[in-house]
Amino acid sequence: MGRSRSASRGRGRDDDRSRSRQRSRSRSRSEDRGGRNKKPDDYGVESIKITDDDAAFILGKGGKTKEKIARVADCEIELFERDLILEFRGSKMQRRRGKKYAEGVMAQRTGPVTITDDYDDGDLTMLLVPQEAVGFVTGRAGNFLRTIEEEWCVLMFFCEVGKGSRGKDYEKLAIFGQVDGRRGAELKVLSAVETKVPGNFDRIRDEVLKRDIGKDETGTWGTDTMTFQDDELSYALGKQGGTRKKLARSSGAIVQYVGHTALFSGAKKERRKGKEYIKWLFLQLEGPVYVDNWEDRDDCTVLDIPSDCIGYITGARRATLGSLEEEWGVLMFFMSKNGDKGSGKRGGGSEMLIICGPERGRRGAELKVVQGSSNSPF
Repeated sequence: MGRSRSASRGRGRDDDRSRSRQRSRSRSRSEDRGGRNKKPDDYGVESIKITDDDAAFILGKGGKTKEKIARVADCEIELFERDLILEFRGSKMQRRRGKKYAEGVMAQRTGPVTITDDYDDGDLTMLLVPQEAVGFVTGRAGNFLRTIEEEWCVLMFFCEVGKGSRGKDYEKLAIFGQVDGRRGAELKVLSAVETKVPGNFDRIRDEVLKRDIGKDETGTWGTDTMTFQDDELSYALGKQGGTRKKLARSSGAIVQYVGHTALFSGAKKERRKGKEYIKWLFLQLEGPVYVDNWEDRDDCTVLDIPSDCIGYITGARRATLGSLEEEWGVLMFFMSKNGDKGSGKRGGGSEMLIICGPERGRRGAELKVVQGSSNSPF
């Protein structure tokens, strides 16, 4: 195994690498025994020679940079520091991406990264960021970009502007990863840029909406939009973005607001749910909401809640329902009994609570509500 030449700074690194390697190997062995993640037919091993400075840079604090590259590339990466060898294991494409990402990260140590045409293996989104917003998007010591990378499992860095660029007014931000991760990161950046440079999104709107159409497993990947009024935006965002995050988790779509525009990215079914859910939220401002044909939907569970338990289930200022939504990634609200559509099927001493979202989340929230109803003092 590789060992640092400086005992004072290397011992901690070696311990981190040793633990990381042990976890990785243990996981690989258990997956092989369980028959999961079977190695692809083109599985192989490749390596590149690096410098001592590159080794420290590619490893990162506590090995986090190397782990991030491996996670985004879905590739096993081993650093042999004594021999200054960086080894990549996986399918041909996994190895290619791992090497590409590692080389890009190492290139940042000495200057701007140059992105060539052969860099794109269907894993790259290139975004032009106005010069006046670059520092804002990067954040102090790069923390904002690092946060986005962690959230969306992507790799991001500014790269050298090549031919055909728009001059010095913009810098190119390269985003590497899976289609959903790239889109989530891209929209997060665009939202930040719009705060600093209002109107930027309108300039590139068509390009963003057309990007990656159909490039997912369902072949229905795309992006839909909705425009908010000023008063609607704050409600749709929620405290610290809580409502937006709730809409994203419950629908399965990527939901982001850029200025007054709401963008819903994902498969067609996920986008439809996201737009429906936000419509139901707005309708609640005007009065009770009824969801047509909820019985036939695969994303809705409806419970009868005794009227004297409603306050207990809801909590002060909706705190109890809100915590359930946060815990289980669902959307919950009381639904009206809309004439022939519902009132004839349910008694007058109860109200209908609808839970929207993925099956596991709905079931978890349902059980918590049932338990809460049984514990109600009323």
